[in-house]
Amino acid sequence: QVQLAESGGGLVQAGGSLRLSCKASGIIVGINLMAWYRQAPGKQRELVATITRDGNTNYGDPVKGRFTISRENAKNTVYLQMDSLKPEDTAVYYCNTVLILSRREYWGQGTQVTVSS
Repeated sequence: QVQLAESGGGLVQAGGSLRLSCKASGIIVGINLMAWYRQAPGKQRELVATITRDGNTNYGDPVKGRFTISRENAKNTVYLQMDSLKPEDTAVYYCNTVLILSRREYWGQGTQVTVSS
């Protein structure tokens, strides 16, 4: 059974940093597409960052230059380092994967990030 467990969210002042973690079970993060999405109140869910099996990364325009996605294969965990946080980064952040073989998609429960001005 595939499970994605996010952690690391919280309340931070503008300009601060947070690191989110996504611990995966039932899959191998090193061979599947892993991603972070976010959803702010009243808005659609949007892509934050992706990392492929080859380690290639991609970022949504609002977070380019401030956020970094990475993974630690030994811990089967994906991270999202968020620096220079802004109030508009306030959202629930979700871990996501699309399995390489079945193309099935899975989501975590989400973790709340709140950035105060």
